[in-house]
Amino acid sequence: MLVLEPEALIGRLSRILCLGAHADDIEIGCGGTVMKLLQMGGGRISVDWVVLSAPGRRSVEANRGAETFLREAKNARVVIEDFRMSYFPYVGAEIKDRFEILSKEVAPDLVLTHNRDDLHQDHRLVGELTWNTFRDHLILEYEIPKYDGDLGRPNVYVHLDRETSRLKVGSLLEIFESQREKPWFSEDVFMAMLRLRGMESRSPTGCAEAFYCRKLVLA
Repeated sequence: MLVLEPEALIGRLSRILCLGAHADDIEIGCGGTVMKLLQMGGGRISVDWVVLSAPGRRSVEANRGAETFLREAKNARVVIEDFRMSYFPYVGAEIKDRFEILSKEVAPDLVLTHNRDDLHQDHRLVGELTWNTFRDHLILEYEIPKYDGDLGRPNVYVHLDRETSRLKVGSLLEIFESQREKPWFSEDVFMAMLRLRGMESRSPTGCAEAFYCRKLVLA
């Protein structure tokens, strides 16, 4: 287990790439970490925020989510794609082409993406293509709670203060109205995730986000 202190990253962190299969994925998986890094970065960090599927009203929600979570970014480039939700493996060639273009557009210091072992087919493909495309980058894979019950044993934790944790959860519930009827999309679930990972990593505030890191170079 590694507790990743944002202070250790800030000095060499100028650009972050956030990848999400759907509207709300980035916010759920790593929204608190993004907020904390940007706050500590003092307006020096740029973010590329890429959502690959957000049909209909979800496109509006995706843009609102990016606007809310990236308020303290130096520059924010938000890209909302229209790949068919839940069909990513069947249009994998087209999505891979988009990743190849993305690799030429950005050179991030940190990539935040889906866990490669996620049981949702869209999430899993995004995680796989991230590693296929960004081979020489620091990649942290975030987790999404869901019916599949695929929560695992993360090995990297980012401690969050209570204010950031409450802001993350409150923003999720306010922005993503289309998801409110889902039983798992609730304050209890999101706070439970933060508290569980905070307990595992002995966070002083009791809250943390967790990630999977498969390769880390210590300088």
